[in-house]
Amino acid sequence: MTEIDLEAENKAIAQEYKELLRISYQTLTDDDKKIIRKAFDVAVDAHKEQRRKSGEAYIFHPIAVAKIVARDIGLGSTAIAAALMHDVVEDTEITVQDIEKMFNPKIAQIVEGLTKIPKVKQDQEISLQAENFRKMLLTLHDDVRVILIKIADRLHNMQTMDGMADYKQAKIASETLYIYAPLAHRLGLYNIKTKLEDLGLKYTEPEVYNDIVSKIKETKEEQDAYIKSISDILSNSLKEEGIDFIIKGRPKSIYSIRRKMKAQGVTFDEVYDKFALRIIYKSNEHDEKFLAWKIYSVITDHYRPSPSRLRDWISSPKSSGYEALHVTVMGPLGRWVEIQVRSERMDEIAEKGYAAHYKYKNNADAEEHGLEIWLNQLKEALENANTNAVDFVEDFKLNLYAKEIYVFTPKGEIKSLPKGATTLDFAFSIHSEIGVKTRGTRVNGKLVPLNHVLNSGDQVEIITSANQKPNAQWLDYVTTSRAKNKIKNVLNENIKKIAEDGKEVLIRKLRHLKINFNENTLNELVNFFKLQTSLDLFYRVGVGAIENQQLKDFAAQKSNTLVNFFKKTITRKQNLDEEKIQKHEISKKYDLLVFGVEQNKLDYKLSPCCNPIPGDHVFGFVTINEGIKVHRTDCPNAISMQSNFAYRIIPAKWIDSSQEEFKATLKITGMDILGLTNELTKVISNIMHVNIQSISLSSEAGIFYGQVTVVVQNNNILKKLIESIKKVDGVDKVTRVYNA
Repeated sequence: MTEIDLEAENKAIAQEYKELLRISYQTLTDDDKKIIRKAFDVAVDAHKEQRRKSGEAYIFHPIAVAKIVARDIGLGSTAIAAALMHDVVEDTEITVQDIEKMFNPKIAQIVEGLTKIPKVKQDQEISLQAENFRKMLLTLHDDVRVILIKIADRLHNMQTMDGMADYKQAKIASETLYIYAPLAHRLGLYNIKTKLEDLGLKYTEPEVYNDIVSKIKETKEEQDAYIKSISDILSNSLKEEGIDFIIKGRPKSIYSIRRKMKAQGVTFDEVYDKFALRIIYKSNEHDEKFLAWKIYSVITDHYRPSPSRLRDWISSPKSSGYEALHVTVMGPLGRWVEIQVRSERMDEIAEKGYAAHYKYKNNADAEEHGLEIWLNQLKEALENANTNAVDFVEDFKLNLYAKEIYVFTPKGEIKSLPKGATTLDFAFSIHSEIGVKTRGTRVNGKLVPLNHVLNSGDQVEIITSANQKPNAQWLDYVTTSRAKNKIKNVLNENIKKIAEDGKEVLIRKLRHLKINFNENTLNELVNFFKLQTSLDLFYRVGVGAIENQQLKDFAAQKSNTLVNFFKKTITRKQNLDEEKIQKHEISKKYDLLVFGVEQNKLDYKLSPCCNPIPGDHVFGFVTINEGIKVHRTDCPNAISMQSNFAYRIIPAKWIDSSQEEFKATLKITGMDILGLTNELTKVISNIMHVNIQSISLSSEAGIFYGQVTVVVQNNNILKKLIESIKKVDGVDKVTRVYNA
């Protein structure tokens, strides 16, 4: 690099630093600026020899993370300084102790928390990945700012992934959609959540992402004009009422458009609420609620609202602290439009989440904030060292995106719970000791089962008994991770006692079969009985679920291992010889899909959860017992598999489909017009290389329903068929059913 380049780079670094101070959400004192400057100097010096894969100086990354922390999350000088130094301990000679001496224990503690979060590797096993996620969440014990800075770090990494290999992009993006975006959502960082989701889609489904982006651009001018027409009408009326406000129009995020298209089986054009209006008004805290409903009244004077889509998060804020009034109205041209009503204070909390809430929480007697309650519950769950890491992450994730309901205690206090929560969940949400002693529950004065699903507005009473104990069935009665973890704890205490006895019994029985009890034998037994852990094995022996004959079968299989090894070696050689013979031939078994960078030809099965056919974008997933399963890249399970089991994912590519035919099921709806059935069968029959395997047609009150299973050679033929069916007079919608 030339001297001129270095000089230009140094100027750019200095400019970024000035920008960091300028955009800070908090008011920075002179002392704050000194701390930030010192952290900046330490980071610049520590990273001076490092460069990112793009070639730019590494220091641009920590500065970018600090800018997100300052502007988008709204944290102060302590977090900004920690963000600037978040990679210093891991990548350089500087230690946490050095940072504590140079700054203060709090900054050192946050940097240490960030350093403790392990980087997830591409080939890491699911249990290790889950454990890493748990370690990251454990930093909430020390300071929630660790997680907030980690989210900022992930956002900047997602924004700068273009130069990476495809498989790495898909891995990081899947992990982001699986844990980081829901976490940002739960901490009230809605802007960051949206960016993470959109970027996640960009790298997991690039074609879908680019298609939606191009369509948004195509319709932008028309949508801007539409939003302006509504804004102008509402602005005039609001001004007449003397309300001080601004109106913003915003498009729906790319990810949420995609989610709606998948959930409802509609095309981009059929997603009507692709944008929303936001009315932000000035108010003191006393008049906020009154003005929100006044604005609602003005809106509904002009546009008819949908009663089922009114959301009042002013009377009952979300547990993340979010407050707003959402009303969906029928706008011009018969289109639904969502209008969000927020005060400036509410808007700031919605934009900055956790940090903004504390800016406004001045009164000491304020009720405990919902987010604090959630964080405390999370800490309690994390303290449970016995929880399996994979189960913990799965349960935890369920509670991140969960919609909320609001229920009342017998004394009239309001409690928020995830949608789908039961009366037993409610008992555990009050206190874990009440939960474990729950004997019965009443909802609105009526006795109901423990698994009764609650609705907003229910009043719930818990009946307890000192003699009551949880049983395994209770795990099916609850949905929240807090309740599940507590029930598992109580059950595990009993399991451990039985397992200890079971271990002694197993050692004695193995000695009788002349098998040494050691770690290898233990692993072989766990695999033989298809269990997860040695504890499962000992427990089953303890309760008598594993009998003597099964252990004898294991012993027999163990003695045959050597023979099986030679058999497999011979079979593998035969397969290789067979492959050489068929190298230049088209074969059903080997020439449809190739796997990995080397384009190896391997045996596989097509996964029934998404029914891939040639031409679909797919990947291979190595299962434990069923070999390679092939999934579509937009399979409902793809994100979870790519995030949790990245080491089992292998790239897959179709190379020939001339010898094979595949089954696909289409769902058809429309108007029941005379001759429609005849026309449909004629259209399907006329398409080359399509055979009808089954057809089911029915009608009800003028609506036509059809389900057709066809056999096709590839995706192009299927697309042609779908387009032809759509042209039939009376047909409204044709969708492919993936789990038929």
